[in-house]
Amino acid sequence: MTLNSQLNLTKAAQITLHCMDLTSLTGKENDSEINTLCHQASSNVGHTAAICIYPQYIEFAKTQLNAEVKIATVTNFPHGDADIEKAVLETKQAVDLGANEVDVVFPYRALISGDETIGFELVKQCKLACGENVLLKVIIESGELKSDELIATASRIAINAGADFIKTSTGKVSENATLNAAKIMLEAIKSSGKKVGFKAAGGVRTVVDAKQYIELAASIFDLDWVNPSNFRFGASGLLGDVNTVLHVDTQSVSTKGDY
Repeated sequence: MTLNSQLNLTKAAQITLHCMDLTSLTGKENDSEINTLCHQASSNVGHTAAICIYPQYIEFAKTQLNAEVKIATVTNFPHGDADIEKAVLETKQAVDLGANEVDVVFPYRALISGDETIGFELVKQCKLACGENVLLKVIIESGELKSDELIATASRIAINAGADFIKTSTGKVSENATLNAAKIMLEAIKSSGKKVGFKAAGGVRTVVDAKQYIELAASIFDLDWVNPSNFRFGASGLLGDVNTVLHVDTQSVSTKGDY
């Protein structure tokens, strides 16, 4: 059986839903919008892997969210500063607030300037702050690194420093996830021999888009590897197209009382 025959659009939509970090990082959210996001994360066909929100909404989201949906948040975001102490403090605070996953921005400008040490140390210390039970997803900002060599180097540094996932983008720059960057990052994971996941974020807006990333990951690993433990999409608008493909009744989305 070929991969294409296994992965029709409906199957791709199902995988996408379960591997999605449903994201709201506009900086203008309020409790009502976070409440809506929490309920959008669960529908009559399943739930997303996580929601991704700013730290100040974690405690509120925990009161609204299906317990099977994880809470991810961001630190050192979005600029990827080289201030290790600040990144670690933000990460510790996020963990204390109850985040299940932390997406930290790698100090990519330091790497562009030729410094590989800061990135390694920042990731290493942020992972220590997360402990064993909180995932650390490292955003390398591939669109700003631009060159294949730098994308590969940032991926390698993050993996060697203890990242649980490597992630393409913040979604806050002009070029976010691309298939080329994804291929480089997935190959870095494969060659490391370590259990590290991959997250494509920014610009994945349709199931057709998502299907290309799923097929790419499956070609490097296999289709079974493409699951929430190893593979994520960071997206906001993507859910609408997933719901359309899966014919989700958006009026029947679960409410807190149904959990």
